Amino acid sequence: MTKTLTSESYRNTKVLWLVFGLLAVVGLSLLILYAVPGLPGRLGLHVLTAKTSYINPIFEFDFPDPTILQATDGWYYLYATQGITPEFEYQNIQAARSQDLVHWQRLPDALPEKPVWAKYTWDFWAPHVVYHNGVYYMYYSAEPDEGIGLCLAVATAEEPAGPFTDKGEPLKCGPGFTHIDPFAFDDPQSGTRYLYWGSNSNPIRVQELSSDRLSFQPGTVPKSVLIPQRGRPYEGLLEGAWVVYRQGFYYLYTSGDACCGEGAHYAVMVARSTSPTGPFEKLGDANGSKSSVILEANSVWTAPGHNAILTDASGQDWIFYHAINAKNPGYNDPILDDDYYPRVLLMDPITYQDGWPRIPGGPPSYEEQTGPDVAIGLFTWIIQRSSEP
Repeated sequence: MTKTLTSESYRNTKVLWLVFGLLAVVGLSLLILYAVPGLPGRLGLHVLTAKTSYINPIFEFDFPDPTILQATDGWYYLYATQGITPEFEYQNIQAARSQDLVHWQRLPDALPEKPVWAKYTWDFWAPHVVYHNGVYYMYYSAEPDEGIGLCLAVATAEEPAGPFTDKGEPLKCGPGFTHIDPFAFDDPQSGTRYLYWGSNSNPIRVQELSSDRLSFQPGTVPKSVLIPQRGRPYEGLLEGAWVVYRQGFYYLYTSGDACCGEGAHYAVMVARSTSPTGPFEKLGDANGSKSSVILEANSVWTAPGHNAILTDASGQDWIFYHAINAKNPGYNDPILDDDYYPRVLLMDPITYQDGWPRIPGGPPSYEEQTGPDVAIGLFTWIIQRSSEP
């Protein structure tokens, strides 16, 4: 009898130690997992977040045509059209990074070496960067050394800050500035890769990309998906396409119709479709107003547009865009008294009403606002909670 009790006691003790060991392993794994900001979210787990606040502009230097992504290193990266830094450095593609989407650090030129076909020009516009299988792809437009008009182009890098290297030849060229503002989009429903682009009062077009993302899919042709309509607000020209898939719709954001300079007249518009290749219905047609504008100027910020969109750690969409200081257009211009006005970086939240995106208030914000939720690590979360009153 004593021997039986001893055996049962041993087995029970062994089971308890096994359970304790298993719990310890799980606990340690979770501790390590949650120590990395945002990592639990990639596994479908709850993400620890922190609130931010901001006042526009969030980057007060010339940074036009912004695009944004969160890289695999956890940082947020912004890229923009060519520019001159406050130190008077000419950059082909501007870049900056942030950990909280509010405070931005300028980075070196993301495209330090010009492509071989555009060595002697300096028109490197509107980059868009995506990541796939260890490679960052940057789509942009540039003026070639030979020929007329601008070209669509693509460059690659192993790191989000670059340096990016052009593939060696343009994707597509044409007269004027029709072939600009590329936007790469992977359809979450089908996995098909697309490139949108367009301007110069021509339609916004889309065409399927090949599997290597460095060329167009053989056998495909561009398709017009959105046509500008003169006589409607800001629709003399449409450009700066950006597509997101939300709630069963593909939302196509565009801007028009004069981005820059003293006569800048610019705003953000939206259309939607149940297919990435259209047909797209404009907001102005859906509501009968003939105006598809969701973001336009106020007395503080003029010519807001050419937007990018990012979802924060809590699932809230944010729109990033450039605008001109309405009260002091030449503020922070490296070249004084020229005819160019810096376009600085702003952001605001997006809400959805009746199936359409809206910017709260309509025009850009200029007072302190609640900012994006950003992912934080466990130890930062503990410190923040312990310091709360």
